[in-house]
Amino acid sequence: MKYISENHSKHLLMCHLIFVCKYRKKLLSKVGHDIKTEIEYIANHYGWQIIEQEIDQDHIHVLIRYSPKWSILEIVRLLKQFTTYRIWQKHSEYLSRHFWKERTFWSDGYFSCSIGNVSKEIIQKYIQTQGS
Repeated sequence: MKYISENHSKHLLMCHLIFVCKYRKKLLSKVGHDIKTEIEYIANHYGWQIIEQEIDQDHIHVLIRYSPKWSILEIVRLLKQFTTYRIWQKHSEYLSRHFWKERTFWSDGYFSCSIGNVSKEIIQKYIQTQGS
């Protein structure tokens, strides 16, 4: 992947995210395609790039590329809020059978892991050779 230059910065920021359905309900076999479509739409709207995404029965993996003006927390919050809102618009009858008290979809937490083009060892070696 190439670095992006913008506003006095050059960057390549990517993150692996995992969101889990509330109560580990296996809902993504039914609504997963629509969730993936919504994530693509949201990412395009905010200028992020979805490199890869895949669903399992009760969770989704997303590899996202983003600008340093965004925090992971903001990205997660927006993705989870908008996908929940839009999935309830499309599948309210189905979801109300699983969540009869509230219009929820995702569990409260998330997993995130930053990734890059090179290994930690290569970066350590590069830093160690600076100033020599």
